[in-house]
Amino acid sequence: MAFWVAAVVAATLVGMSKGGLPAVGMLGVPVLALVINPVTAAGLLLPVYVLSDLFGLYAYRHAFDRRVLAILVPGMVAGVVVGWATAALVPGWAVTALVGLIGFVFALNLLVRRKVAVVPRPARVGPGLFWGALTGFTSFVSHAGAPPYQVYTLPLGLTKVVFAGTSTIAFAILNAVKLVPYWQLGQLSPANLKVALVLMPVAAVAVFAGVRLVKLLPEAAFFRFVTWALLVLSVKLIWDGISGALA
Repeated sequence: MAFWVAAVVAATLVGMSKGGLPAVGMLGVPVLALVINPVTAAGLLLPVYVLSDLFGLYAYRHAFDRRVLAILVPGMVAGVVVGWATAALVPGWAVTALVGLIGFVFALNLLVRRKVAVVPRPARVGPGLFWGALTGFTSFVSHAGAPPYQVYTLPLGLTKVVFAGTSTIAFAILNAVKLVPYWQLGQLSPANLKVALVLMPVAAVAVFAGVRLVKLLPEAAFFRFVTWALLVLSVKLIWDGISGALA
């Protein structure tokens, strides 16, 4: 019973993230890890991410930034390849703590400067490839790609709908790419796929609930929510990383 409660909550969080509320999906693995092994949780939730992506792609099919995607996606794919190649070499706790630290510093900086008018930055190729690669790597390791992704995209001045749509499409591509290495590493078992199918209706409803919330939230409130979510999740990642190092 505890497993299914945690699984439904995790699927809801994943679905809402695909509906345009970035960062909340990162809570899915930690929630499910309360009742099963974290590695198993990551493998089980990847099909839920992928299936939820289909609904998210439909919802935001007309709202995205082509240039941002063209810059980020090649970096993301490269990051997944690096993560796959170094899966047995890099300790998960170190990656988790690093991602948390980056996200924490960035979100704190945004909150401190939120009342100062900041000119939106252009989508530059070099930084985009770097943060895209870091997004792909951390997403492969622990589905924790939101902090580095947001470090690059939040300063671009995208509207909330375009920001949500670009995020949804970028991570849909990323999750599809991750299927191959996850399968090769044995994390996509038939049992996991069956559970993912059971959770799919929950995630689908959550996708459209997320889309609705994005439309209802005022622009400033939306980005304030994203920034605070990033800060809270980053603290959680730092804690997880320290705990893993001490275990």
